Amino acid sequence: MLKEKLENYRIILASGSPRRHQFLKDLEIPFIIDVKKIKEDYPSHLRYSQITDYLAELKAEVFTHNLKDKEILITSDTIVWHEDKALGKPTTTSEAFEMLQSLSGKTHEVITSVTFTTRDSQKTVNAITKVSFRELTKEEIDHYILHFHPLDKAGAYGIQEWIGLIGIERIEGSYFNVVGLPTHLVYQELLNLVEA
Repeated sequence: MLKEKLENYRIILASGSPRRHQFLKDLEIPFIIDVKKIKEDYPSHLRYSQITDYLAELKAEVFTHNLKDKEILITSDTIVWHEDKALGKPTTTSEAFEMLQSLSGKTHEVITSVTFTTRDSQKTVNAITKVSFRELTKEEIDHYILHFHPLDKAGAYGIQEWIGLIGIERIEGSYFNVVGLPTHLVYQELLNLVEA
């Protein structure tokens, strides 16, 4: 199993997301958390998964000179892609409301990129999941914003929370990707790295 194969490795997760922390625990991957603040800006010409690939790799840059042998750094970024633009995390409740209203009754895509960096190599993979919301009422959106925490989530919602339970009609692709990490890819890529 992967857990045994990682015994001689040090996995560094560069993410403050409690959901990503829990996923690695659930995958039985031993890891430490090391988060370095960076400005998450990307060139305006980038589209779609190019954005998350770029940001996941950007988050790794601040670590690359310090990585030691047998250390694997995991960095990640998630966006909601809707009507040909990227929705990141809202900064205000009114912005969260606008985002949720724009997603209401439509299908969008959740894109997560994960970068695996060692002293000698770097590989980025991504997953894309289609998510369809039914029409949400103003009262439902207001209730969600008031009682949950949409400001720390891309697209202003968590699929695992109340809004997902009452509003999401259909998804195509990985559910865990929408929560914040394509766990099947993380497992497979780590396996590939230690077996290489």
